[in-house]
Amino acid sequence: MRIVFVSNRLPMVLEKGENSWSSRASSGGLVTALVPILKRWGGIWIGWPGITNADAGELRDVFAEFQKQEGYEIAPVPLSTGDYERFYQGFCNEIVWPLFHDLQSQCNFVPDYWTSSRAVEQQFADVVHRHARPDDLIWVQDYHLMGLGKALVERGVSNRLAFFLHIPFPPPDIFLKLPWRAEVLRGLLHYQVIGFQSHRDLENFSDCVNKLMPGVEHRVTPRQLRLEYEGRSCVAGVFPIGIDYNEFAEAAAAPGVEKRVAELRRNYKGQQVVLGVDRLDYTKGIPYRLRSFGLALERYPELHRKVTLLQVVVPSRENVPQYQDLKAEIERLVTQINGKFTQPGWVPIHHVFRHMERNELLAWYRFADVGLVSPLKDGMNLVAKEYCACQLDGNGVLVLSEFAGAAEQLGRWAVLVNPYDLDGVAVGIREAAAMTPAQRRPAMENLRARVRNQDVYWWLSRFLSASGVRLDPRMPSTVEDSQVGLASGI
Repeated sequence: MRIVFVSNRLPMVLEKGENSWSSRASSGGLVTALVPILKRWGGIWIGWPGITNADAGELRDVFAEFQKQEGYEIAPVPLSTGDYERFYQGFCNEIVWPLFHDLQSQCNFVPDYWTSSRAVEQQFADVVHRHARPDDLIWVQDYHLMGLGKALVERGVSNRLAFFLHIPFPPPDIFLKLPWRAEVLRGLLHYQVIGFQSHRDLENFSDCVNKLMPGVEHRVTPRQLRLEYEGRSCVAGVFPIGIDYNEFAEAAAAPGVEKRVAELRRNYKGQQVVLGVDRLDYTKGIPYRLRSFGLALERYPELHRKVTLLQVVVPSRENVPQYQDLKAEIERLVTQINGKFTQPGWVPIHHVFRHMERNELLAWYRFADVGLVSPLKDGMNLVAKEYCACQLDGNGVLVLSEFAGAAEQLGRWAVLVNPYDLDGVAVGIREAAAMTPAQRRPAMENLRARVRNQDVYWWLSRFLSASGVRLDPRMPSTVEDSQVGLASGI
């Protein structure tokens, strides 16, 4: 048995030089977790290479060299510029992304987007069909390809099919607004195993199936949901994704990071630093966070000159008008709050809009007194876990949105807030800043233990076990068939 990973993007970045193309491996938690599986046990990663209207002949040698260097096989799915605009920019980012984050007012329900998404799924199905062997496990990642399982079954693929949704699944009152709601559910029910980040998402999926698919038989237990539909069986469970805790903790202890942390302590002596790290996206709730911080300064003057917010915003989709407007709003709020509260020697908000070098980010994670993670909604939010993993001294406080999937695992030891409640977030910031070391350290110790014990390999081994593969992703091993067993996720 091999594992065939299928995602919207290949784990590579293509770069055009003067006369030729080159490639490098992409980064990220998912790549970190999955690539070792391919290298040790064999398999293939299928996805779009990241450029449109690619010349297959021109890139053939680049793909071959990448496979040789990285030690595993890839298979590109070519997309035209039209495919990219209607499928990825349109269906994925203008419909599914906002809708599944409960922001239906941001949706643009263009019929052509749906038609294009079905056509792109057929292109992915063609490539998977060509490369998959009869005993392979085919594991599809995330919301872009929810209907790929159905396309594969219609091609006669009989492999075991698994799917994991990295973003939230919406409740029925939101999901029902999707014009193609029943078709999306039918597509998902063609997978034998479906994984969600939290019990909230599993319950929402179950409720949607109940309302829209009356012919589906349900068997619910505390640990799993079993569905029978048109002669097929589907098992859905909760598998919260983690990070590589050891890698983050060790990197945060590196001499270069240690030196930078010492510099920060000198520069911010006598102050507490509240850290926010987010990609530029309306789901992250950055304007709400800034307003809450401004309200905290207004309500609690004792925070003046004592607390500074560092808000890191990583550029994303800057050519999209919505994101340009969001960037402008963030800059306006930072200017407004700083103009109102800045004093000689103290600027309340430091705003960084760029990709922060990794060691610099690790230093800020380790140094920051408060990690402020307040998305409007998130499937998981790994920044919360990265912050905890880097808190080597154990003196930090995590202020966490109750609408982040991470709240289900970490909320017991965090300061939970409703990001829409500006007063409540302001109180949470004040509460976190006022906590003593005796209050902080036990909570952070428990947070770090949870992130360490339920890391990315814990997630991976449990999902693969539920999909019929038993192995320890940390160690070379033999792939064995096993009975499906779903982890509760907590």
